[in-house]
Amino acid sequence: MKSDIIKKGAKGAPARSLFYGMGYTREEIDRPIIGIVNAQNEIIPGHMHLDRIAEAAKIGVAMAGGTPVEFPAIGICDGIAMGHEGMKYPLASRELIADSIEAMAIAHGFDGLVLIPNCDKIVPGMMMAAARLNIPSVVVSGGPMRAGKYQGQDIDFSTCIEKVGTFQKGMISEEELEEVAKKACPGCGSCSGLFTANSMNCLTEVLGLGLPYNGTAMAHSGERIRLAKYAGMKVMECLQKDIKPRDILTIKAFENAITVDMAMAGSSNTVLHLPAIAYEAGIELNLDLFDEISQRTPYLTKLSPSGAHHMEDLHMAGGIPALMKELTKKGLINEDIVTVTGLSVGENIKTSDVKDYNVIKPIDNPYRNKGGLAILRGNLAPDGAVVKESAVAEEMMVHEGPAKIYNSEEDAVNAIFGGKIKKGDVVVIRYEGPKGGPGMREMLSPTSAIAGMGLDKDVALLTDGRFSGATRGAAIGHISPEAMEGGLIALIEDGDIIKIDIPNKKLEVNLSEEEIQERKKKYVKPEPKVTRGYLARYAKLVTSANTGAVLK
Repeated sequence: MKSDIIKKGAKGAPARSLFYGMGYTREEIDRPIIGIVNAQNEIIPGHMHLDRIAEAAKIGVAMAGGTPVEFPAIGICDGIAMGHEGMKYPLASRELIADSIEAMAIAHGFDGLVLIPNCDKIVPGMMMAAARLNIPSVVVSGGPMRAGKYQGQDIDFSTCIEKVGTFQKGMISEEELEEVAKKACPGCGSCSGLFTANSMNCLTEVLGLGLPYNGTAMAHSGERIRLAKYAGMKVMECLQKDIKPRDILTIKAFENAITVDMAMAGSSNTVLHLPAIAYEAGIELNLDLFDEISQRTPYLTKLSPSGAHHMEDLHMAGGIPALMKELTKKGLINEDIVTVTGLSVGENIKTSDVKDYNVIKPIDNPYRNKGGLAILRGNLAPDGAVVKESAVAEEMMVHEGPAKIYNSEEDAVNAIFGGKIKKGDVVVIRYEGPKGGPGMREMLSPTSAIAGMGLDKDVALLTDGRFSGATRGAAIGHISPEAMEGGLIALIEDGDIIKIDIPNKKLEVNLSEEEIQERKKKYVKPEPKVTRGYLARYAKLVTSANTGAVLK
């Protein structure tokens, strides 16, 4: 056992004395030491209840003969950080989470880990740590919240964001806006649509690091507590069988994750996080693989923000195992790979039939014959850009219009609310990429403002930053190279004609090569927005969005 290095023999007496001081018995010290990484806090609804999940996981570890030792991880709420300088930190915190878990696990010689995240960057940060450390690890998330209810309709966090634009346009009262705010998030759990948190929690089980139903069992349910107990038991089984994260995180597992991502139209942020997790596992995921898999994968579920269903509906319809089982009917899932259950993917899903074909479409009658995300390329994005194609109105799939250029999210939001954006415009928000932001802020405020003002079928948004999983509309992000690295997005001007052709995967600005070269000669790179602290160090090390925005 790895923990023998800290606790065995005469040399281990000082460490044993510290364990004794905490109340551990010799029997507990002699057992495998399993780190319980708990991201519980009181600032994220998805994390407020993780103490209960951690307690259940510890019971599971103890039942299976291990000694659970809990320690914390940080977590930022993207929704609260949204729309101000705080949004520079969530993506950057992904690396802090991975680094801190690495430090704790190696410093204390843990034999295995149970990782307990729930939201946005915390989920991939923990999986990156598992891949890097390569000790037996199981992820058990906190689960999704229920949808809210307002005037007989299901609503969620994205509804509330969009209502801000509706209010700004004078279409609803302040009282109605506040009523929506009170009802959009009815309790604990990750926001109820298929936004980034729930997308990544679902992909955790697809990758094989989480147990079946990790992505959909509800946060408030007894099922979620049972899942946590099983996670504790399964990490002990993985230790016994020597099943480690890199045994699970193979290229075939990532192909499965991308396939399910396309079939359910997950958050565009998955295109950042999957390559980052793969990088830690020693695998390179090229954006072309996402596009290749998208072309052959039918789109089978339509959850908010793309449709009216929510995570509870997907769970009742059979969850991710049922979706995967449906995909096997056309041979789209690699079934012969190992998971933390100790069984193969095929064995995990063999009895998981779809229970409601209104929520998970039959594979022979999909919403569309290709996936929900698209990778665009062209002179404006030679290294790629990402759009959640399933959430784009049909009218905006092909669009050509004049650019309105803004060098920050704040400037763009002020212009939108100030009535400066007209039908047909292409809003370009630059210097918000991994280096330029720094931290690649999500642009939910401008996209929701446009949707709330009824312009989502008329106006496109482009950015070298990224969009929230709750975004809908012609919102194209991750433009690479970013402006701060001298990408063409840095050189375009107000009035330049932008051509968007999502069906043909094109994103171009109508400029001649001669004009581009003239602008390059005049271009002056701006000073960094942040020059001190963690973000300044992050900006110097972070790579482009098309490589997952990892640190090198």
